[in-house]
Amino acid sequence: MKTFCILSAFALVGTCATTKYSTKIQDLKNSIQLVDSILVAKYTNTITSQELKTHLYEFSSGDYQGRKTGEVGQKLAAKFLKTYYQNETIASPMGDSIYYQTIPKSFFPKNIKSSENVLAYIKGTEKPDEIIIISAHLDHLGISKNGKINYGADDDGSGTVAIMEMAQAFNEAKKDGFGPKRSILFLHLTAEELGKLGSEYYTQHPVFPLENTIVDLNIDMIGRVDKTHEENRNYLYLIGSNRLSNELHYLSEKVNNTYANIDLDYRYNAIDDRNQYYTRSDHYNFAKHGVPVIFYFNGEHADYHRETDTPDKIDYKLLEKRTKLIFATAWQLANQENRIKVDANM
Repeated sequence: MKTFCILSAFALVGTCATTKYSTKIQDLKNSIQLVDSILVAKYTNTITSQELKTHLYEFSSGDYQGRKTGEVGQKLAAKFLKTYYQNETIASPMGDSIYYQTIPKSFFPKNIKSSENVLAYIKGTEKPDEIIIISAHLDHLGISKNGKINYGADDDGSGTVAIMEMAQAFNEAKKDGFGPKRSILFLHLTAEELGKLGSEYYTQHPVFPLENTIVDLNIDMIGRVDKTHEENRNYLYLIGSNRLSNELHYLSEKVNNTYANIDLDYRYNAIDDRNQYYTRSDHYNFAKHGVPVIFYFNGEHADYHRETDTPDKIDYKLLEKRTKLIFATAWQLANQENRIKVDANM
């Protein structure tokens, strides 16, 4: 009888703890109030599949020779991005025409030349010291030994052009008097294919203090469909959204349910996932410093890291829809009253 009473007491405590946690989560969900729904709808509509397609056919063309870190093609890709931001009158955070964060040859493995991250920036109107980062890597694998170009249309041309379109949309809002309350850094990272070295360099030499960086929304391959989802293309893998901030996770879901209705697939966010995608793209270098992250990913496909990853295979309407979701998420993060909280137990 005594044992039964003790077990019953433990069960009661467990039930109370579960109820308390559920209440806490529900209160968190209820506290997330979406802002500026009319403006979000207006400026998401400036993101179009045709513009994404135009940018991607250029960025993943043979002219860029597969964008291998430090090589001529990657330098041309960086110049393409710099010219785009200058033409859109989107500033550099480093002043004037300095859009490059140069990474010296000494930072890289042997035989890799110096390279550069490309940065553009819209200053916040009310809380400019708080930074939203939207990132994607601009590099790829270059030319194979057989002389064929690795075009890298999905990896990560898709993420690159998504950032370009989002930057343009935020800038249009700014011109109309609706600039973001927090600052937004559009961060095109080099040397991801060498082991996330561009983001490692940025987090070691941040342009803005990492303690003021409230989130990194990292995009790496969002233009295709993997084998698992051939019958349901309206999906996107999200990785890391709840690892450091439950608020970020539930905010992301609320934005999606309101604006996009994409099936968000979290299978690769599992701690024991054998692929360990959480550690394999640039967001991870921010997460290691306590910055909440979301990694947006369509999964691997038959053309992953092959010369056949070409722009004609991209689903541009799907790329548009996914880009719009990320834009709406960034808008909420940039404009809600309070910065998202990092969980206390992290």
